[in-house]
Amino acid sequence: MNTLPRALWRHPEFQLGAREMAAPALGIAAWGLVTGVAMVKSGLSLAQALAMTLLVFAGSAQLAALPLLVAGAPLWVILATGFCVNLRFVIFSARWRGYFGHLPRVRRLAMLYAAGDLTFVNFVRRFPEAAPDERQLPYFWGALSVNWGAWQIASVAGILAAEQIPSHWGLGFAGVLALLGLSYSLATERAQWAVAAVAAGVALLTYGLPLKLYIVAAIVAACVTGHVLERARR
Repeated sequence: MNTLPRALWRHPEFQLGAREMAAPALGIAAWGLVTGVAMVKSGLSLAQALAMTLLVFAGSAQLAALPLLVAGAPLWVILATGFCVNLRFVIFSARWRGYFGHLPRVRRLAMLYAAGDLTFVNFVRRFPEAAPDERQLPYFWGALSVNWGAWQIASVAGILAAEQIPSHWGLGFAGVLALLGLSYSLATERAQWAVAAVAAGVALLTYGLPLKLYIVAAIVAACVTGHVLERARR
């Protein structure tokens, strides 16, 4: 039982996954810090905030749910909002299935709890063909360990320090800048910039939709644009 984690840690693909996630981890940590502060500033107790960051582990969904919790919105509205914000993971999961569909369901569910956006991006970049490979699991856990660790450490730090951080420091804006920096580092091709521009335009045009459905609209538009550009390139 003890040899498997040791073998995993020492696997070259685990170390590669961790190294490739190290640079964006700074932006992830900044976003986690902002989310931790926001949870306490929104009125959650220390225990509630810690439970939310450890159990939910979904920054955008957490931030979307916070104002609804404060406003006393019905539970179904909060759940529906979190579902809509995280719909992109349905698309991610469809792609993950090609790599990990053969694994037991319980194991896949544990993996998906900690999987994030950048984990998916780096993984697909490393393994573009959606077929099982013995190197994939070590790489996945290496990237995931850095991603999860950076987020949770910063988020817990934000929760513990929230009362000492004045609201006028504008940490929310710093978090947005961190996300923009992460996005900029990932866009290395013209097609990716085109997809980002379409998604941004659709998000602005549909911003008035309820339940933050403009996020879903932007994701769908980005997927369609990316698919069309990919087919045109072939």
